[in-house]
Amino acid sequence: MRRLFTMTLGLVMVTSLLPADPARANWSLDEQTKADLVVVYKRERVLQLKRAGEVLRTFPIALGREPNGPKLQEGDGRTPEGVYTLDWRNPTSQFHRSIHVSYPRPGDAEHALRWGVSPGGQIMLHGLPNGVAAERVGHPTRDWTEGCIALTNEEIEEIWALVEDGTTIIIYP
Repeated sequence: MRRLFTMTLGLVMVTSLLPADPARANWSLDEQTKADLVVVYKRERVLQLKRAGEVLRTFPIALGREPNGPKLQEGDGRTPEGVYTLDWRNPTSQFHRSIHVSYPRPGDAEHALRWGVSPGGQIMLHGLPNGVAAERVGHPTRDWTEGCIALTNEEIEEIWALVEDGTTIIIYP
C-alpha cells in the first residue's frame, strides 16, 4: 500500500507516492539500471534511488545530530535541504565509502557570509565509521552524523554501484 506524501521545499511543493513503510520498500528491479535521481526525505529518514520517476530502491538513513531545518553553518549538525549534485566519491574515507553532496550552493554560502559564519562543507552519503558496528552508533534509529546522510556499509555499496557522479540529489525536510 502506498500513501500520498506532500512537502514544501522553499516555494516549491512536491507530491510523491511513498510506500506505506518506506524503510522496507526495496523493490527488485534490474540491478544494472543506474539511478538518475536520488531523493532524501529527512522527516521520514528515507533515501530513494529513482530512474525515470520510478523508485528503484529505498533505504533507511540516519542524519546529522540536529536534523530539523536546513543547514545554516559549519558545526550545526544539520543536514542541508535543497537540490544538489553528487559530484565526487571517496573509496578510502574514514567511513565505509562516501559520495560528496555539492553543498554549499551559492545561496548557502551567501547566507553564511551574511551571518559571518562558515557554511561548512564535506556533506556526504556514507557508510558506517570504519571498524564500527551499526549498533555502536545507534544506526539507523539515532541521528549520529555531523550533517551527512548515513547508511549501512552494504547499502552504500549498492548506492555506489547504482549512482554515477553528476547525479542530482534532492533533500527534502
